[in-house]
Amino acid sequence: MKNIAFIVNPISGTKAKNRVAKLIRELLDLQQFAPTVVVTEYAGHATQLAQQFAMEDYYAVVAVGGDGTINEVASGLIGTATALGIVPNGSGNGFARHLDISTRMNRAIEMLNNSEVINVDYGLVNDQPFFSTCGVGFDAVVAQDFSDSTRGFKGYLQSIFKDFFQYKADTYQLKGEGIDITTTAFLVNFANAGQWGYDAYIAPKASVQDGWLDVAIISEFPMTAAAGLALSLFTKNIDEKLHMNTIRAKELTLTRTSEGPMHIDGTPVMMPAELHVKIVEEGLKVLVKKRF
Repeated sequence: MKNIAFIVNPISGTKAKNRVAKLIRELLDLQQFAPTVVVTEYAGHATQLAQQFAMEDYYAVVAVGGDGTINEVASGLIGTATALGIVPNGSGNGFARHLDISTRMNRAIEMLNNSEVINVDYGLVNDQPFFSTCGVGFDAVVAQDFSDSTRGFKGYLQSIFKDFFQYKADTYQLKGEGIDITTTAFLVNFANAGQWGYDAYIAPKASVQDGWLDVAIISEFPMTAAAGLALSLFTKNIDEKLHMNTIRAKELTLTRTSEGPMHIDGTPVMMPAELHVKIVEEGLKVLVKKRF
């Protein structure tokens, strides 16, 4: 019998969480797993809980929430033998989508019954972990605005349209092995996984198992190019667009003109002007659908 914990974020996304325990009892293979369900009470609580379960040698800890919840739970599991499980229940669910985990709660729980453990990479920005993407520029401003708005896809679109016409591009310097770039950019995104969520791909070729970060740089662009760039996020070819440049790096330093917002797995945070970003290879165990 494998001990497995479910950490539920009661405020993530738009779906009701009060049926989680019931679905677990109904759908989880109780001959295989002994489940524990806990609900977070404050920011950072999920990390503390995950660390405790890892110390108790739990087989897996399942994050029930969005990318922010996954970030908290996974941060407590990095470098341990306890695997991260995911039941997506957030607004974007980019990391789960990248791993081909269903965004339907019942299917995600059922998948755990026939899952396997894989090792994946994660990123660090100024020593703070990220597992999907982090970024500065327009997407960070949207994340900051979205955190104060109505959750869900409608709220996300409202934040995008509100900020698009007000946002001013910034100047960035990126330095690393073989990299020395100074550019004025709309945004700079560091991708371990390829999705922002909602099936929007900022780095279509990114992989969580290749030991690299895909650094997506969208330069300033005329208004006439905006619709095409936005559409290409959903058609997986934004990396082929004229105003998009993608480089690959294991470690680099980004310097901008001043401190400001950054998003880490969709959660807005204030960060200094200088950001040190690197990849940590195979530092996290994750449950995914069994391949054979």
